[in-house]
Amino acid sequence: MRMGKQQRQHRIAKLLETNSVSNQSQVVALLAAEGVEATQTTVSRDLEEIGAVKVRVPGGDTVYALPELPTRQVAPEDHLRRVLGEWVVEIAHSGNLVVLRTPPGSAHVVASVIDRGNMPGVVGTVAGDDTVLVVVAEDHAVAAVAGRLAEASGLGAESTGTLGESQRPIT
Repeated sequence: MRMGKQQRQHRIAKLLETNSVSNQSQVVALLAAEGVEATQTTVSRDLEEIGAVKVRVPGGDTVYALPELPTRQVAPEDHLRRVLGEWVVEIAHSGNLVVLRTPPGSAHVVASVIDRGNMPGVVGTVAGDDTVLVVVAEDHAVAAVAGRLAEASGLGAESTGTLGESQRPIT
């Protein structure tokens, strides 16, 4: 199958994270095993564009690796507390979603720190202008995740509530 450049580069990055790849031909073969068509020339360009570098591993071999990007770095607990404490003004939950309200224009900052926080049960976030949706894994209690976020924000776990009929729907 053919895929767009961004999709292919994302797939290559995932392959480099999970496989020891020492040359471009291996990348082409791994992509082909997943049904993705790519030439060695295309892979060579992709590796350069995503910043892949050759690193020496124990045993002396060299493999492709990606430098750790800021988005992949784990947000320390104190940074999480500082950002949530500064920007989160309200927390509620419904189903498997936790809804965080922020001042206008601040939601992306909160979403980013949550995404990098490796919080148990958090699948990911979606940020609007002043609202962050935190998607909670089905095997985790949404109230517990909401409570942890409320505690980290300084609002206290008792301040979280469920979205009920009396509250305005979030759009």
